[in-house]
Amino acid sequence: MGLDDKIKNKTEDLSGKAKEHTGKATDDKSLENEGKGDQMSSDIKQAGEKVKDAFKH
Repeated sequence: MGLDDKIKNKTEDLSGKAKEHTGKATDDKSLENEGKGDQMSSDIKQAGEKVKDAFKH
């Protein structure tokens, strides 16, 4: 996994967490769900990068 990809995935994860918490605090279910979706997307991308790395070695 390249460093750029790690940073992008972590940024997306943190952004998703912020959206989720903001959505909960403001009772905005749409924003909360969007944040959860961003986090899931980040997790999937990280898993894919780990698989790529495993096949490189």
